[in-house]
Amino acid sequence: MARASALLLVVAAVIALVAGHGAAFDPNPLQDFCVADTTSNVHVNGIPCKDPATVTPDDFFFSGVDRADAGTASRRYGFTALPVQIPGLNTLGASHARVDVPPGAVFPPHIHPRASETAVVLGGAVYFGFVSSYPDNKVYAKVLRKGDVFAVPQGLVHFLYNNGTEPASLYATLSSQNPGLVLLADALFGSGLPDDLLAKAFLTDVGTAQGIGAKFRA
Repeated sequence: MARASALLLVVAAVIALVAGHGAAFDPNPLQDFCVADTTSNVHVNGIPCKDPATVTPDDFFFSGVDRADAGTASRRYGFTALPVQIPGLNTLGASHARVDVPPGAVFPPHIHPRASETAVVLGGAVYFGFVSSYPDNKVYAKVLRKGDVFAVPQGLVHFLYNNGTEPASLYATLSSQNPGLVLLADALFGSGLPDDLLAKAFLTDVGTAQGIGAKFRA
């Protein structure tokens, strides 16, 4: 009887410990909203909240997603990206962007280490997909057209390529306020990794690795 009681106490303690740990790291918001106070000098894991008394409808609003020329263009790859910055989404685990891809342009292979992604095509057509993790390395991709939606699991390499003749645009939703962006080619060849290491990784010679790296360091 004493051993049974002791076992129950251990089980209860473990359950309490796990429950407490879960509560301590609960990612859910603790209030209706936490509008980002971009003027604050306080450093936290995120952005501090504005005083709720100063919040207005404009804190939950963004205008300009209909414009293909409103984003920042990538001279190297040709795509244009417009982050949809809504202060009221602070702490809610979401971010959005419009992406425009003219014919022949790419959003090259990349990952978002902290987010999954769902993209809807607003116009045109793109070849869009992702690659599963090692050792399968399987490509899941389709040609998407206006009204199509495609999902990318968190952390997997994905890409889009406009191999058609018309401009294409997409609206992407990511499951993190700060999803992160790692452009694989830039990270590998533009970061200063040793050329001999890259040559071995890509099964090529040092001269080829140096030549590719020079394009990213120019």
